[in-house]
Amino acid sequence: MTAGVDLEGAGFVPEIEMEVLGAILMAGHLSAAQSRVKPEHFLEPLHRRIFENMLTANERFKAVSLAVVFKLFEPAEAEAWAKLVKMPLSAYLAQLASNTVYGAAGLSKTIPNLIQQWARVSVKREAEIVASAAASPGAGAVELIRDATRALDDIASGMKAGGRGKTRFSIDEATDAALVEIEAAMKRGGGVAGITYGLTDINYATGGMHPGEMVVIGARPGMCKTAFALSTSIKAARSGKGVGFISLEMEAKTLVKRAITDIAYDWNVKVPYTDLITGRVSRQDFDALIVANQDREKLPLWIEQQSGLTLSDLRVKIDRMREDAARAGQTLDLIVVDYLQLLGASGRYSGQRVNEVSELSAGLRNMGRDEGLAIVALSQLSRGVESREDKRPMLSDLRDSGSIEQDADTVAFLYRESYYLERERGKTAEAEADRLDRLVDCENKLEFIIAKQRMGVVKTIDLFVDVACSAVRNAVRRF
Repeated sequence: MTAGVDLEGAGFVPEIEMEVLGAILMAGHLSAAQSRVKPEHFLEPLHRRIFENMLTANERFKAVSLAVVFKLFEPAEAEAWAKLVKMPLSAYLAQLASNTVYGAAGLSKTIPNLIQQWARVSVKREAEIVASAAASPGAGAVELIRDATRALDDIASGMKAGGRGKTRFSIDEATDAALVEIEAAMKRGGGVAGITYGLTDINYATGGMHPGEMVVIGARPGMCKTAFALSTSIKAARSGKGVGFISLEMEAKTLVKRAITDIAYDWNVKVPYTDLITGRVSRQDFDALIVANQDREKLPLWIEQQSGLTLSDLRVKIDRMREDAARAGQTLDLIVVDYLQLLGASGRYSGQRVNEVSELSAGLRNMGRDEGLAIVALSQLSRGVESREDKRPMLSDLRDSGSIEQDADTVAFLYRESYYLERERGKTAEAEADRLDRLVDCENKLEFIIAKQRMGVVKTIDLFVDVACSAVRNAVRRF
């Protein structure tokens, strides 16, 4: 009966598919299955065709009756299937409906069983493909691993989409959920409904970083985007949230040197990050750094330093971070990607950079929603910023932007006027004096420019930054 599909040895149980199809026929509609079940979840070809006709019947007639599903088969096709099952196709459909054990009410349990079976058999098939390819002496191990990872990620994504659960709420249910969230935010205080940035004014303007949403933070080089992201990650971890930092450009030990100086800043220990790299640190300062960082092992913060990760690779890394978090008695709540354009794109849009970045942006957004994670993606900006007199970034400056602006729930930019003033020279003595005065005024000023926010204000927030120590604080903070 499984013509064209080899399921021998795969542990395939056709009754699982038959139960789902029979329950749908009994119900007469697809409401329980339409958004969760896809034709490919049925491994038996006849069952897949039956479900395809159910989708067609639902689309055309808004009902899934046995008679309509049967009539959607061409006579010749119906006759061919009848020979295979050794009974009229109409009788086979009637048998599906009459033999269902759990009925329409049991679809909430039988649909997950269907998807689990599809995933299990699919994994076995992919394993066989990999084993066959690996037997070739000319096979490249890196390519084999990457292809296998992508295939398994597609299966995992299909399972998550199928098991997403409830997506429709009455106004009463949604109101109850909203009130619970509001009350939790009130208890936390500070106007933070999501994960804290650790920066008062940004929390007040945004409500924090929210699970299932993506924040894009764009900046030109020298604007402290890595320092900002790392400082925010540390503050979020201090609040008890599990944070995964994906460093596609910088090694973990190099990144942590920035973290050490940032953490020590709260102890009034000001050691420049570059001194740690060059070793120009006194024994007294070194001991002070150790004391300031004595609680570092308590921070639920994990760093992944592998470069060139694809979205499929990233899913695997996140799953492993979640396992690490669970072993530590924590949850994984926030993923920071430094930075978006360094993710490896699939070969689908090879050479079409805008489409590649669009694919990466949408993939990150969907990953956050599927996994219930807040996503912060750093983004490089185009050089067009440098050609303007006012170099504050705008949405149009997002490099190879594609659909970044559309995908992001919040887009913010980082801007330091002092970066440009340090590189200028006044054409006259008066102009040079003015430049120096302005530089003194804004030396520790970092602007957080909220350019887009679905649920909040668009505004610029001033922050305090000590570039040498990679420390980002509230603007009122002074030492």
